Amino acid sequence: MRFRHRAAAGIASLLLPLAGAVGLASPAQAAGNATATFTKTSDWGSGFGGQWTVKNTGTSSISSWTIEWDFPSGTKVASAWDATVTNSGDHWTAKNVGWNGTIAPGASVSFGFNGSGPGSPSNCKLNGDSCDGSTQPGDAAPSAPGTPTASSVTDTSVKLSWSAATDDKGIKNYDVLRDGKKVSTVTTTSYTDTGLTAGTDYSYSVQARDTADQTGPVSGAVKVHTTGGSTQPPTGDKVKMGYFTEWGIYGRNYNVKNLVTSGSAAKITHINYAFGNVTGGKCAIGDSYADYDKAFTAENSVSGVADTWDQPLRGNFNQLRQLKAKYPHIKVLWSFGGWTWSGGFGDAAKNPAAFAQSCYDLVEDPRWADVFDGIDIDWEYPNACGLTCDTSGPAAYKNLMAALRAKFGQNYLITAATTADGSAGGKIDAADYAGAAQYLDWYNVMTYDFFGAWDAKGPTAPHSPLTSYNGIPKEGFTTADAMAKFKAIGVPAKKLLVGIGFYGRGWTGVTQDAPGGTATGPAAGTYEQGIEDYKVLKTSCPVTGTVAGTAYAHCGTNWWSYDTPATIKTKMAWANTQGLGGAFFWDFTGDTANGELVSAISDNL
Repeated sequence: MRFRHRAAAGIASLLLPLAGAVGLASPAQAAGNATATFTKTSDWGSGFGGQWTVKNTGTSSISSWTIEWDFPSGTKVASAWDATVTNSGDHWTAKNVGWNGTIAPGASVSFGFNGSGPGSPSNCKLNGDSCDGSTQPGDAAPSAPGTPTASSVTDTSVKLSWSAATDDKGIKNYDVLRDGKKVSTVTTTSYTDTGLTAGTDYSYSVQARDTADQTGPVSGAVKVHTTGGSTQPPTGDKVKMGYFTEWGIYGRNYNVKNLVTSGSAAKITHINYAFGNVTGGKCAIGDSYADYDKAFTAENSVSGVADTWDQPLRGNFNQLRQLKAKYPHIKVLWSFGGWTWSGGFGDAAKNPAAFAQSCYDLVEDPRWADVFDGIDIDWEYPNACGLTCDTSGPAAYKNLMAALRAKFGQNYLITAATTADGSAGGKIDAADYAGAAQYLDWYNVMTYDFFGAWDAKGPTAPHSPLTSYNGIPKEGFTTADAMAKFKAIGVPAKKLLVGIGFYGRGWTGVTQDAPGGTATGPAAGTYEQGIEDYKVLKTSCPVTGTVAGTAYAHCGTNWWSYDTPATIKTKMAWANTQGLGGAFFWDFTGDTANGELVSAISDNL
């Protein structure tokens, strides 16, 4: 994918409420090698300013923190920022928000508050231990229970059993979570859930609470499909996959629920969630707030139920979980890299096994393991140049994919987004795509962004030509050339997916209607110069012609190229004749509110 609106995610993080609407921290871990200190930063008689600082004095990262303290009667927190502060009488608790829970060794984070009254804090605890870093025996939270097992599954019920959690003071009870929501609290290690819907997917996990009312981490999740019910309409053997961008929930206000309201969810087979980061030779979270922290309102939630502050999983991951429960045929893959974050693959290629292990550990995190059915690698580009240049060599790509398959096994989907450069000596020739194909379920061949306004003066050319045409600026830059080259080097046609861009690329200062005209620069776009969504272009700059199986539009001095339902129909028919494995698109946000481009793919593939 050539463009990534990363800035939107960063801006949205800065606009989060500082106190009140709070982030959900990971289950607290013992402080052990961490300290918390309090400083009174100001005092104006009737009130004061306070600051807590948490420092990681250990050798491993802290994933979340919770500070507890007591104030004398008459002293309280009036407002706070960079933490969630609550109280029960004179006992106060502060938890990290989504963006400051992780503390690297030697690092520290602070939050502040304005207080009223004359008192100072006492009886301080950090993640259940003393704030000076010493351990408090008996105060540790319980361990995670065992992953539940399901039995006696019927149309409307299922019996769940799990191994007990441990705690030095004893276990009081267990919360049973269905699709991330608490459905019951029990004192035993089994529970029968009833009132379910026939033929439906559910996900169950459990969480223990000790006699001090401390909750431990959530167990792993078990997937359950109730018997009976009507089945999903058959989707055939073709892949119909779309990219869902984590940052789409910000400025674009495109949520997972939009897949339901547009009708697109019923017409696709797979979703690639973009993007996870690749840094330090490992897979990493891309945007923690969007991924698993943001609280969705009932209006914006797939289930129609608002997220709560204390549920174990929120954000897009929980919305995807709800989507899969509603549409069991959909498989979700977590895509790593992309145009912005592909620079990390060079380090990953130095130790493929360690990279694969890090990806597996992240995808299989118990909080969201049931959400993902596989992993997608979007390396732009191995042994070639994208935003940065890679020099890891032609074998690195195959070695990385081999390590991923060895770690994930055969029950996970492993896919990759690839170049569509079919020119002689081009990017397809730079890496061992043929050798890597044996380890992958399919390639998402990015058959778009061939031409665009990065060549500011033109010539104007369609960014997603299906075939060559007279005057094409560079031979080999077509969908047909790319697919032919992949097949020629030995990649099976059924492992190749054709790519569709749900956006256009355009120039301004253009007088010529047909392709090949000169320009003065990129046309204005809503989010980025030279790029605009199909849903905007279809009315703002309607099609004036077609070339090489795709459309173009000349309106005023602007010239755009983009795919329409009609050109998508042509491309899907071509993909069928070539025996390709299906189609994918970048991305959902560019489509109309009723999903007309997704329908064009689904109806014609």
